[in-house]
Amino acid sequence: METIFMTLLLLYQLLGGDGSGAQTASVQKLVQTAYASATTGTEVAGPGGQDANTSETTSPSQPSKTGNFIKQDPQPDAPPVKGVYVTAHSAGGSRMETLLQLLDDTDLNAMVIDVKDDYGYITYPTQNPELLKFGKPQKYIRDMDALMSKLEAHDVYPIARVVVFKDTVLAGSYPELSFTKQDGTVWQNGKKDSFVNPYMKEVWDYNIAVAKEAVKLGFKEIQFDYVRFPEGFEKKAADLRFHQTGESRVDTVAGFVKYAKEQLEPLGVRVSVDIFGYAASVPAAEGIGQDFVKISKQVDVISPMIYPSHYSTGWFGVKEPDMSPYATIKGAIADTHKKLDPIGSFKPVIRPWIQDFTASWLGKGHYIKYGKPQVEAQIKALHDSGVDEYLLWNAGNKYTPGVIY
Repeated sequence: METIFMTLLLLYQLLGGDGSGAQTASVQKLVQTAYASATTGTEVAGPGGQDANTSETTSPSQPSKTGNFIKQDPQPDAPPVKGVYVTAHSAGGSRMETLLQLLDDTDLNAMVIDVKDDYGYITYPTQNPELLKFGKPQKYIRDMDALMSKLEAHDVYPIARVVVFKDTVLAGSYPELSFTKQDGTVWQNGKKDSFVNPYMKEVWDYNIAVAKEAVKLGFKEIQFDYVRFPEGFEKKAADLRFHQTGESRVDTVAGFVKYAKEQLEPLGVRVSVDIFGYAASVPAAEGIGQDFVKISKQVDVISPMIYPSHYSTGWFGVKEPDMSPYATIKGAIADTHKKLDPIGSFKPVIRPWIQDFTASWLGKGHYIKYGKPQVEAQIKALHDSGVDEYLLWNAGNKYTPGVIY
């Protein structure tokens, strides 16, 4: 998952944090303006969409006979989802038995499994020519059919994670679908990751082809991640070569989500999107192309990443958010409701990502070890805020034992 908000959160701390969480309205406005500016070219892509607070953007199958919008859940019999993230290595390896036992023994009932991972690899063997044209299948999950049968036997709700525009594999194979420097080489960020161009329809169709095959394999929901432009993109764009349209980055990203939903809707699968939790508390992230409301209106489920470790001093009236998981989650969900309540029937299921890891990189005095009390505090904050669905993130898939979900 993504953690690029730390710089802006630090700015917030420096400008408005006095240790007690107090801040002036002018400081908050300044930070929000700085955020919107800083993210104007950060990470996101996709065309289409209209202003979230004015006219509505719907797919053809959504309007009712009366002309009023009615969002239909393609999985009406799905249980309230309480899930964990599972890498392809875990799904195809010995750790899967431990994870299945965790779900058997608790109220957890879902797994978000990498089908196209953070590097861009398709995580299982496939003979699909649409996928082979652009992707590089691996054998992390050697027998996907056997895995799906096992999930069904354990009554696990299966969600396929598809990382979209962060795709080092595709960028390396097809530089024309990416962002290149003046010397023709593919641009990389500081972590040596490359992104593909959200303006390119070929990129859209490839990722949707991955999603469609996941549906055929038996996944009931497609979760799109990295639905954005690279961080700081607005500062780099002038020096890079890439195809672009007349659409804004926000409309481009929202357009991809709308198009993906239209393509997948006939298959009876849910569509969800991961999005920065911080985006619910500030204006649209113009730079990376993520608008919380515009994206939410197009999907069945929205999954804001509201890890307490991703907020800095002063947020939600909390001195050290990572050390106050209940208050931090409560504040983040309050902002989420405030952002989405006005869109009425367009409002999707809110299913946040919460923290089951220890953020030791924050430094002494700014973090605590996360275990059963901290995970349960986040869940209680969600429940007290009217949210009963959630996903647990731990990059190594080592989840805290004994938690009451």
